[in-house]
Amino acid sequence: MSAAATRIVIFAKAPVPGKVKTRLVPAIGEVGAALLAQRMLADTIDRALAAGLANCELCATPHPADPQWAGHLPAGVRLADQGDGDLGQRLVAAATRVLNGGERVLLIGTDCPDLDAARLSDAAAQLDRHDAVIIPATDGGYVLLGLARTDPSLFADIAWSTGTVAETTIARIRMLGWSLFIGDTLSDIDEPADLDRAQALP
Repeated sequence: MSAAATRIVIFAKAPVPGKVKTRLVPAIGEVGAALLAQRMLADTIDRALAAGLANCELCATPHPADPQWAGHLPAGVRLADQGDGDLGQRLVAAATRVLNGGERVLLIGTDCPDLDAARLSDAAAQLDRHDAVIIPATDGGYVLLGLARTDPSLFADIAWSTGTVAETTIARIRMLGWSLFIGDTLSDIDEPADLDRAQALP
C-alpha cells in the first residue's frame, strides 16, 4: 500500500506593519519588519513547493479574503483560514482537518530559512515510519511538527513562545506511545540578533 500524501501547512499572519515580527521592530522598524515577513513568507512557499509533496497550503490569519492580504497572497498554493482561538486551538484544527481528509500534515511557520526543501521532503518520508516528526528550534520551540495522527493534548495548555514548547510536545508524544523522529535543531529569525541570517533570503 502506498503512503498517504503529505500536505505542508504554512501558518502565517498578513505582513502588515505593526502586526508581524514585532520583536524585530526596535531594530528595523514596523515597515522593515513587515517587508521581512513578506520575504520570509515568499521564501517559505518557494521551499515548500520545491519539496515536491502533493499539496501546499497557506493557513492564514486573518481570513485570506481580508483586505490585509491584498497583494500578498501567493500563487500555487491552497488557501485556508486559521480560524479562532489560541495558537494551539488553531493548530489542532488545521491538523485535524488535513488528517480527516486522508493526508498527513507538516505544520510549519515562516521563520526558519534553514528549513529547506530537502528537510521538508525528509520529514514527509519519516512519516512513512513514524507517527510524528519534530524539528526543534534553538529557542526551545519547533520549526516543524509532522503528524500522521493527532491528539488534542499535543496543543493544549502549551506555553507558546517560551523555551519549553518542543520539550513539552515531545513529552506528550511519548506519553501517547507514538513513534517519533526528532530532526536536527534549527535556528529561526525572531530577535534582532537573528537578522544576520535574513541576509540569505531572496
